[in-house]
Amino acid sequence: MNLLHCFKHWRIRRILRRYPVNRLIWRRLMREDVLFSGLSSVQKAYLRELTTLFIQQKRFHAAQGLELTEVMQIKITAHACLLILELGLDYYQGWRDIIVYPEAFWVERDETDENGIVSHQQRVLGGEAWLSGPVVLAWQDFDRETHQFAAGRNLVLHEFAHKLDMLNGAANGKPPLHSSMDHHAWTLAFSQAFEQLRHQLEQGQTSTLNPYAASEPAEFFAVSTEYFFTAPDHLAHHFPRVYQQLSLFYRQDPLT
Repeated sequence: MNLLHCFKHWRIRRILRRYPVNRLIWRRLMREDVLFSGLSSVQKAYLRELTTLFIQQKRFHAAQGLELTEVMQIKITAHACLLILELGLDYYQGWRDIIVYPEAFWVERDETDENGIVSHQQRVLGGEAWLSGPVVLAWQDFDRETHQFAAGRNLVLHEFAHKLDMLNGAANGKPPLHSSMDHHAWTLAFSQAFEQLRHQLEQGQTSTLNPYAASEPAEFFAVSTEYFFTAPDHLAHHFPRVYQQLSLFYRQDPLT
């Protein structure tokens, strides 16, 4: 085991030395992207290492003629790795591919409703994450959200949160919790917040989160993650127990 650990450590250091993320691109991203403004210099340095390792381990694919540049790959990866800044790259194990479309894309699939009736559906998506499969993103949607910094809106954070949720099977809004966390506290916080949001929408009240979060628990977790990193004060104010549980899970506290 010690030999394997030493080899893994040597291989990681070798990758970091030979394939570092472009320094100029990285500095510009850290300077201009509001999402990273609260990170310390140490955190930014570690995020750069995670970004380097992620790019070497995963495969990016351009779809529909998109010119997928180095800048785009680094930006997507840095946002994705923010989620695992205190978790480690192993949290993105078990899959390899990221497919990037120039803009929102059409998908066709058969879906079964609660009555068991199967229907053929066509939908336009900005992104999706597959169990043990790829993450699919629409670059235009992601780039627009980050340039305008819409609170609670970040396509990459959303889809990669689904990937974390899928570490223990199909996405259900409950990723594998750390041994120090209380499963009951997580379930109570998220179930009550989910029902509160659905009640707001049913009563025609102003939704405190993106209404898409009320579609199912898996989407509530992904949308909550978007708010946790892009609008932590908003999430902590309206759903403090959800914020607390996400802080324990991600081992980060964006408000501090």
